[in-house]
Amino acid sequence: MPSARAATIEDVAREAGVSRAAVSKVIRNAYGVSPAMRERVTAAIDALDYRPRVAARAMRGSSFTLGIEMPHIGNPFFTKVVAGATAALQGTDYQLIIAPADVDGEEGVRAIGALADRQVDGIVAISPLVAPEWLERLATRVPVVMLGRHDRSLAYDTVTGDDAEGTRLVMEHLLGLGHRRIVHLTRSEEVTRPGTGNPHAVRLERYLVHMQEAGLADHIRVVRTGLDEESARLDTLALLDEQRPTAIFVGNDELALGTLRALAEFGLSAADVSVVGYDDIDIASHPAISLTTVDQAGEAMGERAMRLLLERIQGRTEPTHFSVEPSLKVRESTKPASADPNP
Repeated sequence: MPSARAATIEDVAREAGVSRAAVSKVIRNAYGVSPAMRERVTAAIDALDYRPRVAARAMRGSSFTLGIEMPHIGNPFFTKVVAGATAALQGTDYQLIIAPADVDGEEGVRAIGALADRQVDGIVAISPLVAPEWLERLATRVPVVMLGRHDRSLAYDTVTGDDAEGTRLVMEHLLGLGHRRIVHLTRSEEVTRPGTGNPHAVRLERYLVHMQEAGLADHIRVVRTGLDEESARLDTLALLDEQRPTAIFVGNDELALGTLRALAEFGLSAADVSVVGYDDIDIASHPAISLTTVDQAGEAMGERAMRLLLERIQGRTEPTHFSVEPSLKVRESTKPASADPNP
């Protein structure tokens, strides 16, 4: 039976009829390799399905891998981010490694640390609760880009959406439709702690400001929920049992889908309770969903994060803080306010 042993660099050298050093030079894309030599070695690599050991490549200065850590792999918005990141790497020698962290806090530290331990050449982090001080220290060893959080960092870059502007678009839309009893369904107190720069924290802060400026301080209501659609469904059901709002501004689209399910279970439509999400995930535009939401260009964010990471790898040291301009996609989930059921 044929051997299941993985091909080695020596096997490639024998197949190509060249030295081990010549194979190494081709793999490293070193100067002085003739086109004929490169063709022979490349053909041998393909024939043997040879994969250079990551650790060995890292010892030479590069593993040709980049890592992306995300807090909830089930969130469809992160699929868009990964798609953009992958597009940015086309035509390069880099491969992307995804490290999910399905809970916040220390799990994010663990996932990011695991990427660093694997000797990736750079890391994109999407972690709302990892301490900036820890990231600053990590970024002295490996290039880091934080996606989503408004950190004023020195050693690492940031890519964010303009969450203050996105919230303004939502609130002006709902207020313009005559809504006054507007609930904000968002994440835990830890994730939305004021001053942290987390996107959900900024959205909450601006929701409060807009409600106060509209003279609706007495109607402010913040409902906390978990990470996923089911959590949002259950918490929306509890909200509707207590006191029905005329509109719900939801922290992201995955949670908004749970809110829409809860409204359907109550036999309510957008004419009864309007819903606005955030992220513009692909299913939001489906005619059966038609969710009004903020588009913060997830693919563009992922692509920009990877390009900044590549710049860091190539030697840039000054920090870059890039912000994506959001837009509001108005669909069928928002309607003019009906008579307030709880005057």
